Amino acid sequence: MYIIKVKGKAKIPDYIQIRDENFVLIAYFRADRPLKNMEKFGLEGKEEELEALIKGLSFGKLQKLEI
Repeated sequence: MYIIKVKGKAKIPDYIQIRDENFVLIAYFRADRPLKNMEKFGLEGKEEELEALIKGLSFGKLQKLEI
């Protein structure tokens, strides 16, 4: 899976996209709110690691999700 942080403008907040190996969008959520239903993506129990990763992500840079 891959993760990318998208910069919002004006009233639009920053968002996070999670994409699969074929770059198909599988999750899209606000960067300031935790992702719900983590078990659908095989990320249950890794909320703290994902939150730390999101805080350190650069905007617009696609990165392999390895947590």
